[in-house]
Amino acid sequence: MQIGEYVVHIVDDEEPVRKSLAFLLTMAGFTVRVHESASAFLDIAGTLPKGCLITDLRMPDMSGVDLLSKLAAADALMPAIVITGHGDVPMAVAAMKAGALDFIEKPFDDERLIESIQRAAERIPEASSAVDDAVAIRCRIDQLSERERQVMTAVVAGLPNKTIAFNLNISPRTVEVHRASVMSKMQARSLPELVRMTLASDSEKA
Repeated sequence: MQIGEYVVHIVDDEEPVRKSLAFLLTMAGFTVRVHESASAFLDIAGTLPKGCLITDLRMPDMSGVDLLSKLAAADALMPAIVITGHGDVPMAVAAMKAGALDFIEKPFDDERLIESIQRAAERIPEASSAVDDAVAIRCRIDQLSERERQVMTAVVAGLPNKTIAFNLNISPRTVEVHRASVMSKMQARSLPELVRMTLASDSEKA
């Protein structure tokens, strides 16, 4: 779907963040609408046309995870990206389990955000190739060694390399080697993409 054919909804309680994101995306050609709270967005979500959502993970009235869960319950969930601070990977993973397609850590790169939005927009019209995707991902996981699977599980859980090394009784350098191998074999370009893959695999097994 082309830029301009859908609306990017920004949900963030901090006005400077809303304004800066709106300016960035408007200059990039997106149609943008801002919302000052998760509750305000939730109230109108069911009436909105095609779009995608960018939401902060931590907000005073409702967390990004809760917002996505409530949107899903109301059958109003749209392709979503969550913005998170460092150290919030487990919470970001929870958001992806609630329906988010991606998470981006602050401070984020402008191009990284735009690329993520464009990927999210590709999900707007599609019925879903999720089953086929999950089978392909399962095949990649089957190529991992037992140690690589252990490292992948720990990485997706948000554990730092030093903690993974201690838990598995290996050196941090060995963790780095396994981590790089996992990213290569899984064809994952980033941690959020690896998280998406493991979630897709889990849903396929279920």
